[in-house]
Amino acid sequence: MDLILAADLKSGNIVHGKSGRRDEYRPVQTPLASTAEPIRYLQDIRPRYLYIADLDRITNTGNHDLLIPDLARLVDSLYLDRGCRSPDDMLNCPGVKNIIGTETAGLDLSAFRGGFLSVDMKEGLVVPGGQDPVQILIAAKSWSFDGCILLDIGGVGTRHGLDRLALERFRAVYRGRLFWGGGVAGMEDLTLLAGCGFDGAIIATALHSGAIPLTMIQDGCLC
Repeated sequence: MDLILAADLKSGNIVHGKSGRRDEYRPVQTPLASTAEPIRYLQDIRPRYLYIADLDRITNTGNHDLLIPDLARLVDSLYLDRGCRSPDDMLNCPGVKNIIGTETAGLDLSAFRGGFLSVDMKEGLVVPGGQDPVQILIAAKSWSFDGCILLDIGGVGTRHGLDRLALERFRAVYRGRLFWGGGVAGMEDLTLLAGCGFDGAIIATALHSGAIPLTMIQDGCLC
């Protein structure tokens, strides 16, 4: 199972927050990096895989498009959520895999080709439509995505742990590449995700707190 470092971008910095309250996000402070400046931050941590949410572009307050190619050169793969609202918003950049989130793209996703679908959730329901995530995963089987991410926005930064029955239910209806992000507390949750058949886990808080070893994010896998 791949391990992917989550790093949100806001106003030129890597920021850290909790439960999707983006107005409260502040530059990250971690014993693993000397700065929140993105290039040096990645040079310190040296992840193999990276997930970036460009919060400025998601909220229509700017973008980090000029920075993304430099970040992509520091990792094997960069998964990028830049708030795609149509296929024209996908960024064509070597090493970048676009993420199309339900939060910004809505629920008519049939026009997209490639990239990963992010099923964005709060309190167990899809944002913004309020559907059961299973409905979206079933529909995704007929769309042209390379895989899906189940992103528990409300769980980001909380380390609240994961629900085995929910994970098994999601995995059962979608057999393509499937990642999880949000609420991962530590090694037990990674083992749970792997046991349920997930292909990747997106983590940040559990790494910075020491619950997951740095070497694992550098290797990029739960081996």
